[in-house]
Amino acid sequence: MKLKKEIFILAAIIIGLSIYLVARKPDRALYELPKLPPVSGSEITRIEIGGPRANLVLSRSNNDWIVGDEKYPAAKSKVQQMIDTIEGLTLTELISTTGDTTRYDLTADKKIRVKAWAGDTLQREFEIGKTAPSFRHTFVRIAENPNVYNARDNFRSKFDQELADLRDNQVLSFPVSEIRQVRVTRGAGSLLLERKEGALEQSGAPQAEETAAAPVKAEMVWQTSEGAKANQARLDSFLTTLSQLACDSYVVDRGKKDFSAPIYQIRVTGSQDYELAIFDKLGEDADKHPAISSQNDFPFFLPDWQVKNLMPEFTDLLQDSKPE
Repeated sequence: MKLKKEIFILAAIIIGLSIYLVARKPDRALYELPKLPPVSGSEITRIEIGGPRANLVLSRSNNDWIVGDEKYPAAKSKVQQMIDTIEGLTLTELISTTGDTTRYDLTADKKIRVKAWAGDTLQREFEIGKTAPSFRHTFVRIAENPNVYNARDNFRSKFDQELADLRDNQVLSFPVSEIRQVRVTRGAGSLLLERKEGALEQSGAPQAEETAAAPVKAEMVWQTSEGAKANQARLDSFLTTLSQLACDSYVVDRGKKDFSAPIYQIRVTGSQDYELAIFDKLGEDADKHPAISSQNDFPFFLPDWQVKNLMPEFTDLLQDSKPE
């Protein structure tokens, strides 16, 4: 009987404690995650970023984005990553209510402040700390809320950028299929290649006279005005490189008008002219060439290896006319 009584008392205590713990709600409000209002990424027109590396402002200009006071074109893919993060920001866990920010890199000298606007309306404001140990979350604080939360995904690096990181490095772009003329100029010499309709030679034994000859197919061939044919493989590679040309970096202390006397010029013509001018290096120890493009308002640098591909000898673009 004594054993049964002790078991009964123990069970009663366990049940009582369970009921107490379920019913008890000490400081429960502190553990309720804030409900973030929805934000539509397509409506965001301005993003302000303040952090240890830089203070930047990105603004929407029609369907493009610009960055900085100089209104440089911004890299669309990087801006879209920011917008996706702002729109999809999701808090998953309350981490700290003590006000301690040091251990989360949310101190004034380490945190990244983000504000997203739709017109004159502030849509979202938050601070980014370091990546959580899981590497799948990021420590954040929301607006004036002093608490630290885990936010879904690892996204600090998307906002931890400098101006040069966010500039669009695409300096020339065109569809190769529309190009019908290529002119390259080096010093006083130049080479002009035009795409013209030619004829494919028929192969095999000649057909009997009584058999109607099949129509000869036409092809587009590249050649000079004198009829010299282009090295098709080399020209295709040249145009492909040129058609999606990205620079290494931008010249920060000069404008396009400060450059003259290019060492190599390229003009390709399709629905419009696309031009690239390459200049001498700015110093003996430099490993990049400054250049300008008809599709970019700012001078930029191209590394040596890229310039080598963009400055072929004229003979490299032509078929070898020597007899085999």
